[in-house]
Amino acid sequence: QTPERMAMKWLRFSLLVLGVFSLCCATSGDSSGVKKMKMQFRVFEEYTQALYQRYPDIRIEGENYLPMPLYRHIASFLSMFKLLVIGLIIIGRDPFALFGMQAPGIWEWGQGNKIYACMMVFFFSNMIENQLMSTGAFEITLNDVPVWSKLESGHLPSMQQLVQILDNEMKMNVHMNTRPHHHS
Repeated sequence: QTPERMAMKWLRFSLLVLGVFSLCCATSGDSSGVKKMKMQFRVFEEYTQALYQRYPDIRIEGENYLPMPLYRHIASFLSMFKLLVIGLIIIGRDPFALFGMQAPGIWEWGQGNKIYACMMVFFFSNMIENQLMSTGAFEITLNDVPVWSKLESGHLPSMQQLVQILDNEMKMNVHMNTRPHHHS
């Protein structure tokens, strides 16, 4: 084999490895989404610890607040489309030829700069997916009754606000439960 063919095989193998790596990274999410989730999780943990000290008999549960189904579907489609585009870049197939169209200049550039093109597609797509999946929610309910909504208020409650809200809710619940029941 000629050195040019060996170099092409090595390049294709390298790009295949990059594609597999991209697939693995795509399924695990990128670092900016993870950092955001860690921040929200850290706030939840801090609030949980403080509330357990004040209310030892309360059970606190945390869960993710899902975005609108349309956004979830778009993010899922984008994730799969990203992998398809990266795969096409790696194997060098021109998808525009299937539709009888001339390949745009960016596609030609991508074929000449496969590694950069794959990285751009991967990171740009992940950025959009994270925006679609991020709700910014920090919703608090007590016995399935909403007591705080970051989506409505625009900010997290301070610990003092949260304790005051919970104290008021608990007093109302105790007051409602201790009222005499009248039978008719």
